[in-house]
Amino acid sequence: MRVLLIEDDPMIGEVIQGALKDASYAADWVKDGTAALITLGCQHYDLALLDLGLPGKDGLEILASIRAKDNPVPLLIITARDGLDDRLRGLDSGADDYVSKPFHMAELLARMRAVLRRKGGSAAPVLGNGVVMLDPATKEACVSGGSQVLLSNREFSLLQALLVRPGAILSRSELEDRIYGWGEEVESNAVEYLIHALRRKLGSEIIRNVRGVGWMVSKTD
Repeated sequence: MRVLLIEDDPMIGEVIQGALKDASYAADWVKDGTAALITLGCQHYDLALLDLGLPGKDGLEILASIRAKDNPVPLLIITARDGLDDRLRGLDSGADDYVSKPFHMAELLARMRAVLRRKGGSAAPVLGNGVVMLDPATKEACVSGGSQVLLSNREFSLLQALLVRPGAILSRSELEDRIYGWGEEVESNAVEYLIHALRRKLGSEIIRNVRGVGWMVSKTD
């Protein structure tokens, strides 16, 4: 999944971006609200992390602008402002959650997973289509009746992208968009390589190829 980090502090931004990449997110980072609005206007993101203390426009102004454009991107505020009034304003302005600095990265990742579950309309902590199950907390997958298999970061990202929308066909460019962030080199056969690795671990029928269009996992009733 692709995440936009909006944070002006270089030290904090570098740490969070690194932790997001370690957790299998394609993480892009901008340092002010203007850049955030431009980026959100031309790139799809599965989730955004927004600091409030930004240069120029305040984070709450940025949040209001995002929601005024009817952009439904799930958004978590991450800020040092921990007063009750600030938390209420943030949530009432359209944020999906509010995390006060300093925080443990493990908690932030758990809150991100919870927000993504709610936005996806699922209360279950795992993704699945009735055949294959994927646990975002552990990056383990299993086929019905089989044992858990640990996936690499990019194997996990690809399978997660498909399982978020079972039955939907994702093209090569759509899958690359969810796996790779800015500045990350994408090899020409990267998607095929990852799908081959997943089929080897989970079975050849798990991911279907729709010739000339892309790949999908079946939607099971």
